[in-house]
Amino acid sequence: MDAVARAHALPFGATLLPGGGVRFRLWAPSHAQVALVLEGGPTLAMRRDAGGWHELVAEAAGAGTRYRFRLPDGLLVPDPASRHQPQDVHGPSEVVDPAAHRWTDAAWHGRPWAEAVLYELHIGAFTPEGSFRAAIERLPHLAALGVTALQIMPVADFPGARNWGYDGVLPFAPDASYGRPEDLKALVQAAHGHGLMVLLDVVYNHFGPEGAWLHPIAPEAFTDRHRTPWGAALNFDGADSGPVRDFFLHNALYWLEEFHLDGLRLDAVHAILDDSPRHFLDELAARVRAAVPGRPVHLVLENEENQARRLARDAQGRPQRYTAQWNDDAHHVLHVAVTGERQGYYADYQGDTEALGRALAEGFAFQGQAMPYRGHPRGEPSAGLPPTAFIAFLQNHDQVGNRAFGERLSQLAPPAALRAAAATLLLLPQVPMLFMGEEWAAAQPFPFFCDFGPDLAEAVRQGRRAEFARFPEFADPASRDRIPDPMAPATFQAAKLRWEEAGQPPHAEWLAWHRAILAVRRAEIVPRLGGIRQGGRFHLLAPGAVAVGWALQGGGTLHLVANLSDQPIAAFPVPGRTIWQEGEGFGPWSTGWSIEEPA
Repeated sequence: MDAVARAHALPFGATLLPGGGVRFRLWAPSHAQVALVLEGGPTLAMRRDAGGWHELVAEAAGAGTRYRFRLPDGLLVPDPASRHQPQDVHGPSEVVDPAAHRWTDAAWHGRPWAEAVLYELHIGAFTPEGSFRAAIERLPHLAALGVTALQIMPVADFPGARNWGYDGVLPFAPDASYGRPEDLKALVQAAHGHGLMVLLDVVYNHFGPEGAWLHPIAPEAFTDRHRTPWGAALNFDGADSGPVRDFFLHNALYWLEEFHLDGLRLDAVHAILDDSPRHFLDELAARVRAAVPGRPVHLVLENEENQARRLARDAQGRPQRYTAQWNDDAHHVLHVAVTGERQGYYADYQGDTEALGRALAEGFAFQGQAMPYRGHPRGEPSAGLPPTAFIAFLQNHDQVGNRAFGERLSQLAPPAALRAAAATLLLLPQVPMLFMGEEWAAAQPFPFFCDFGPDLAEAVRQGRRAEFARFPEFADPASRDRIPDPMAPATFQAAKLRWEEAGQPPHAEWLAWHRAILAVRRAEIVPRLGGIRQGGRFHLLAPGAVAVGWALQGGGTLHLVANLSDQPIAAFPVPGRTIWQEGEGFGPWSTGWSIEEPA
C-alpha cells in the first residue's frame, strides 16, 4: 500500500511553505515588536497586525532550522506551538516537516468503542529505555494480552528529563526525552499494525510551573477571574480568549490528524473554567467530530463533577460529544472493598454497599447526593447512559502514584480479594482499563517523580511531604522523611517496569489469568455491549455483596454476583450460563458472571 503523509494545518507556529521557506506566526498582543532569531543565522523583525499577531516568512529557513523569538525586553523564548524542542523547554524550537514521516497504515480505520480494553502507560517508565521506539517492542505483549487500546500519559514537552507529563508547557512538542515526533508516529503506526488503538492524555486546564513561556509572550492567555488547583487559569471566556481557545482546539486536531491518533483523554476538565455561552468542551467535541468524520475518534474525560450530560447519546446510541469518562467512583468502591482503607475521600465509600452496586450498575455512585468529604453534592443521574460511557479501573497513575510510596494494589490487598475485584471489573459492561504492569501484578511502585530546576526543586520536595502531614501515619516528621524524593533520579528508576518478572512466578500466573479473562470478555461481553443501552439494576445481598443485571436488547440478561467481602453469603439461584466464576460459589471474595439467553 502506498505511503501517505499527514499534517494538520496550523495557523500559528512554524509552517513549511510549498515553494520554500517557512512562515512563522506568533500571538503576542502585548508586544509592539517581536523578532525572529534563527540559530546560526540572522535576527529578523516580524510584522505585527492589529490582532496582535506577529508574522514573517523566512526564505532561508527550512526543516531542521532552530529558532526562538525575542521579546522587546530581550528575552528569548521558544515557540508556544513548537513541534520539537531538541534541547528541552528552555532551548530553541525546531522546524519540523510533518510530511517527512510516510505513513503505511492507510488501511487503519479505527475500532469501535465497544471493543476497547485500555492500557494506561507512561512512556518513560514502560520500558528500561523509556522511549517511543522501545515501546514498539512491547506491542505484541499487549495484543496477546487482549488489550485493544494504548492510553498514553501526557507527552507534551515538560521541563527536565522525567515527569508524569501533567507539568507540560509546550503542548505541540512530544518531549525529546522520549524521542522525536517521527518516533511517536512510528509507535502509533506500529500499534495500528497490531490492531491497537492509541489514545493520548492531553492537559488543557493549566501549564506547568517551569518553562511556561506563554506567560511573558501573551499574558492575555491567562485570567485572574478563575483559579485552578495548579495556579493561573487559562483564559477561555474573557477578552482575547479567541486565540487561546483556537490554540487548544488546534492542538486536539493536531494530535488526531498529524499523529493519526484514535482519541484523546482530557485531563481534569472540571478545571477548564469557562463561563462563555458555548463551553470550550462543547466546541472542542464539535470541531473534532466535524474534522474527523471518516473513522471513530474517542474523546474521554476526567471530570470530578460527574456531569452525565457531557456523555449524552443520540437516538442511535452514539456519543453526541464525549465518548466516556474515567469512573473514579467504580475505582473507589472496589478499592475500599479489597483494602478496607478509609483515609481522605475513601471515607465516603467505606462500608457503603449501595454505592458499590450503583457504581457497577449505573456508572456514578454519587448522582447528586452530598459527599461529606467534599462538603457538597456531586454528580448527575447516570443510569440512562450505556455502560460503555464509563471507564472502570482498579489502578491508574493517580490512584497508585498519589500514594506516599506509590504502592500498587497487589501490595495492599490479599490475592483472593484482588482476583475477585479484577473479575468484577474486567467483565463489567463498562470499558475496562489496566495500568501498565497490572496484568502480571508488577511489584514496581509508581511514585510521583519530576525534574524541575533548582528554583522549584526544594519547594516541590517539601510540598510533597507536606501533602501527607495530615495523615496519622505521617504525623511524625521522621515518617515523612521516608517518602521518596520526587526529584531524585532513583525515584523515577524505581517506577520502571521489570519485564523479566512477567515470566516468573507468581507473576506469570497473574498474566495467564488476565489473558484468560480478557478472552472471555472478547467472546462473551463485547458482542453484547451494543445491546445494553442503559444502566443495570442492582440488589444488595449482604455487606459488600451485590447482584446486578443488565437487560440485553432482544431479551436476555447479563448477570453479576459479586461478594467483595471476607464472609460467605446465602446462596440463591442465578439464571443462565456461567461464563466466569472466581472464588467458590457464594463464598468470600467470589465473583460470578452468567448470561441468560432470550426465552
